[in-house]
Amino acid sequence: MKKKITTLILSVFIGTSCSSKVSIDNTNLSLSDKKSTFETVSLYKRLHQLAQKGFLFGHQDDLAYGVNWKYEDYRSDIKEVVGDYPAVYGWDIAGLEKDDVHNIDGVPFDKMKQYIKEANERGGISTISWHFDNPETGKNAWDNTSKSLKTILPGEKNHEKFTSWLDKAANFFLSLKDKNGKNIPILFRPYHELTGGWFWWGKGNCTPEEFKAAWKFTFEYLQKKGVHNLIYVYNTSSFNSKEAFLENYPGDNYVDILSFDSYQNNEDKSGEKFIAEVQNQLKIINEIGQEKHKLIAVAEAGYEAVPDPKWWTGTLSKAIGDYKISYILLWRNHGWQEKEQKMHYYAPFSGQVSEKDFVDFYNKDNTIFEKDIKKVLK
Repeated sequence: MKKKITTLILSVFIGTSCSSKVSIDNTNLSLSDKKSTFETVSLYKRLHQLAQKGFLFGHQDDLAYGVNWKYEDYRSDIKEVVGDYPAVYGWDIAGLEKDDVHNIDGVPFDKMKQYIKEANERGGISTISWHFDNPETGKNAWDNTSKSLKTILPGEKNHEKFTSWLDKAANFFLSLKDKNGKNIPILFRPYHELTGGWFWWGKGNCTPEEFKAAWKFTFEYLQKKGVHNLIYVYNTSSFNSKEAFLENYPGDNYVDILSFDSYQNNEDKSGEKFIAEVQNQLKIINEIGQEKHKLIAVAEAGYEAVPDPKWWTGTLSKAIGDYKISYILLWRNHGWQEKEQKMHYYAPFSGQVSEKDFVDFYNKDNTIFEKDIKKVLK
């Protein structure tokens, strides 16, 4: 399977790389940023091609740390289990707005840049979220005590502060360059889990009109600053209808990928509820994606500590089913949490109870890891 997919996507790359402009008319896909770089447009088309054969597997903070280790060059819990890196790497830039040296999870921004560049060199893809602080209260992203989102809009009291945050994000995105000096394409997932009420930008903390205005301003401002290497990912938490998913949707000209986050919890040990929920939500966004010609993804997922030894092939694979999703990203392997007095991880590591099943998952025909795409994205 691995050789077969690599050959397929390599042929796609060869078919498009000889032209100075990548045409995506044959897939009815087009990026929302009409000035997107060649590399970004090329990646978007290849994401579509890959989705026809399987889905990319991703992992948050994969290169930075894992269970019982931190900042060891080229190390990865995933790689130690299957001999291959994830295809997608998740990162978060919270802390950038405050000029912090480290992000919200303690990853130094300099190292994050290094990891993004190393992954890109091997053919990996990076996606970035942003748990930025509440601009009104100065507290973290989970502070939903005030209607803060409207205060960042043009003419409002925190607008200037917010634009200064976007300036810092723009500088960060523009600093991500490959060995040839080209900007590295990034899947950007701002205002994530927007249908939940736990973040200051979430449901109940702003009106749909305010949210759409904030999204559009963010989108347009970053382009004004010269950022054209982003693929924009619209991301929700739970929803049960097309109307609920699209309530805050800013419009087809501002979004490239439709996604949601979903986690299994310990009250659902069999995984039946998780499977049913993911299947239902995939059915909904698959219909929307087909109507709007957008890729779809599960942007965050997992089962903390993966206590089910057959979770990967027995639960996660069933949850995804036959839907043609672009990627799925598992949350981070933090390891021991002192405050909570428990282990916190979502992907297997050497010796973990689901390790063998993850190898079987890796060997499935529809799972795509980094070796499958490295020849395409160099």
